[in-house]
Amino acid sequence: MNWENLPILIILCLSVIGNNHSVSIAALILLLIKLLGFHAWFPYIEDHGITIGITILTLAVLTPIAQGRISTVGILEAFKTPIGLVAILVGIFVAWTAAQGVFFMKESPEAVTALVVGTIVGVCFFQGLAVGPLIAGGMVSLIVSAIGLFKN
Repeated sequence: MNWENLPILIILCLSVIGNNHSVSIAALILLLIKLLGFHAWFPYIEDHGITIGITILTLAVLTPIAQGRISTVGILEAFKTPIGLVAILVGIFVAWTAAQGVFFMKESPEAVTALVVGTIVGVCFFQGLAVGPLIAGGMVSLIVSAIGLFKN
């Protein structure tokens, strides 16, 4: 047995046990890519996977607007209610936090493993979503920055 496949096999098993299809499919695809010898695909997936995933996620979020189920009037109505305003502010904050996460993960690769483990646990056992590493990375970045400020 090739022991270097063990981590992805464990992730696959945990995702099946945790009944998380997204992680199961992702782990299975990566394992197949590796076993079939398509190693050249890994750098492309690593470099562009987040952008591709965010693009697909954005397509899903924008679909109701494209279908006409959310109109311009509906969008403007969001600015008129307290819940709508809070949702807009939280959306801005989370988007900004996720962007900080991308930067942090590139600058602090040692944190990536821990973020991935935490995200896998959250996705598999707490019904979370795999967008967690970006937001988690942003939150870690904010916490690390805050701790740095407190040390001064």
